[in-house]
Amino acid sequence: MLTVTSLSRAFGGVYATKDVSVTVPEGELRGVIGPNGAGKSTLFNLIGGHLRANAGSIEFGGARVDRLPVHRRARLGIAIVFQGARLFPEMSVLENVMVGANAATRAGAVAAALRLPSQRNEERGIRQRAFAALGRVGLAAWAERDAEALPLGQQRRLQVARALMGEPRLLLLDEPASGLRAAEREDLSELITELHREGMTIMLIEHDVSMVMRLADKITVLDLGEVIAEGTPAEIRRNQRVIDAYLGGEAAHADAE
Repeated sequence: MLTVTSLSRAFGGVYATKDVSVTVPEGELRGVIGPNGAGKSTLFNLIGGHLRANAGSIEFGGARVDRLPVHRRARLGIAIVFQGARLFPEMSVLENVMVGANAATRAGAVAAALRLPSQRNEERGIRQRAFAALGRVGLAAWAERDAEALPLGQQRRLQVARALMGEPRLLLLDEPASGLRAAEREDLSELITELHREGMTIMLIEHDVSMVMRLADKITVLDLGEVIAEGTPAEIRRNQRVIDAYLGGEAAHADAE
């Protein structure tokens, strides 16, 4: 599904990622962990197209995509859910989700401006898909509410629903549990598990190590922009370099769980 090869990106001469190589097979849930400043979010932004690499390549579904803009990658099936809420103010939950279909719309600006039948038909289809996406994340009952009035946990679910509108083959989740209470984290974990069970390929950045250990098939560990370890959760818990650089007491805590 995804092959990242020797990917590097520097800011002011300091590498955020350096020679990062990661291969994610179809249907896998890959955890990405590491200390603050390890380059995790930069890696996701490079994959999604929000940043351009200084060196290296990205292949998605066997085709090279690192020279493509964000909207082209989205149409190929790469979706990212950022850590910040990034909701559109003064719009309903449903309308916020409908925005996620933007990359796949076909009617065009003229048809939209003139309200031509092709545009109206497409909009009806998008509304139906948005309702379905909200049902998939458990927010159908909130469809007509003001998006900004949602509790934080539901806002994160809304973001996932919006990403699902692009019918992604690869879903990038950048710290989706940040700021959530324990019950909200558990609900989000169940949603991610369900999407994974349905066959979606997912990459997950999360500081909640125990959450990643529970959910991930395999984990990649970054430190100072470089991959320092990769393996199953059990292998990562036992990796001394990872324990020294990041896990510390978390490793023992994860083993106890």
